Amino acid sequence: MSDRFTGRTVLVTGAGSGIGRAVAVAFAAEGASVVLSGRSTAPLEETRALIEAAGGESLVVTADVSRADDVRALVRESVEHFGGLDVAVNNAGIFRGGAPLADLPIEDWQALMDVNVTGVLHCLQAEIAYMRANGGGAVVNVASNLGAHLRVPNLAGYLTSKAAVSALSRAAALDHIRDGVRINAVSPGAADTTMSLRPGESAADRTARMKRESPLGRVSATEEVAAAVLYLASPDAASVVGADLVIDGAASA
Repeated sequence: MSDRFTGRTVLVTGAGSGIGRAVAVAFAAEGASVVLSGRSTAPLEETRALIEAAGGESLVVTADVSRADDVRALVRESVEHFGGLDVAVNNAGIFRGGAPLADLPIEDWQALMDVNVTGVLHCLQAEIAYMRANGGGAVVNVASNLGAHLRVPNLAGYLTSKAAVSALSRAAALDHIRDGVRINAVSPGAADTTMSLRPGESAADRTARMKRESPLGRVSATEEVAAAVLYLASPDAASVVGADLVIDGAASA
């Protein structure tokens, strides 16, 4: 691996599993000190064990992104522990679906907005506040191919929340590039996570379904999504601002 992020501090929300874990491990493999955040300690400790077994350095900080005070404390603790914050990956998110819009429980709608949209807003505000006062930085928000790029039935709340992440990322990018804060998004499609499994579906069932349904013929590996995140956060993407990189095997092409 390269050392693109040696000496850098990277914050990853939703780092306890799936894409967030893959992103955190990938940054650590390229030299970063990684702050692992999520609502539950146990899965974060599992991610930390993977990083430290490979010789990396990490810090676990529990936080609920839907709470602004939690997020401000998360950024503060990251800076106090590692001495700065250079990159943030706002990955924490939830999934709710299975009903047409008219039957969507308002509790599901509110939860999606609180975590997927307002949670990203809280993260952006706290991260940008630090970065613009301390030489800049890079932020990557994790949206989805579902929403701004692709619509399917019975997911109105989730689609809306992830489309909002895409729009929020672009708006923030315009507002803050002159502050030295470079903001982009990635929009993964079905990846090798539990979120891509349909109710009652096994991993083998999903493999067979994706062979039929996906132009690529498979789900994306979480490491493939992580590679895109690291690119956007790296100096290699210095002029990439306000992009929304779709990683879905042509599902939304």
